[in-house]
Formats: sequence, C-alpha cells, structure tokens
Amino acid sequence: MLSAFALHVQEINENVPNHWLVGGIALGILLAMVFALLMFGAGREHS
Repeated sequence: MLSAFALHVQEINENVPNHWLVGGIALGILLAMVFALLMFGAGREHS
C-alpha cells in the first residue's frame, strides 16, 4: 500500500517545474511590487 502511494507521488512530481525557477519568479515579482510601491509613494505627503 505504501509503496504504491510512493510510486503515485513520484509520477505526479515529474511535471513540477524547477523550484528555483518558481522561487526566482516569485522573488522578482515581489521586488518589482516593492519598487513600484516606493516609486509611487515617494511623491506623497505624509498625513
């Protein structure tokens, strides 16, 4: 039973993209959002 489950999980993981690529894309998106927040927030006066 457990070995059949392990084979099933191993088959599923073959189509997963590289985790470094996914992490790099997520980091790039987050850094771009922080940069955009700083750029748009720089001209605002403090309330």
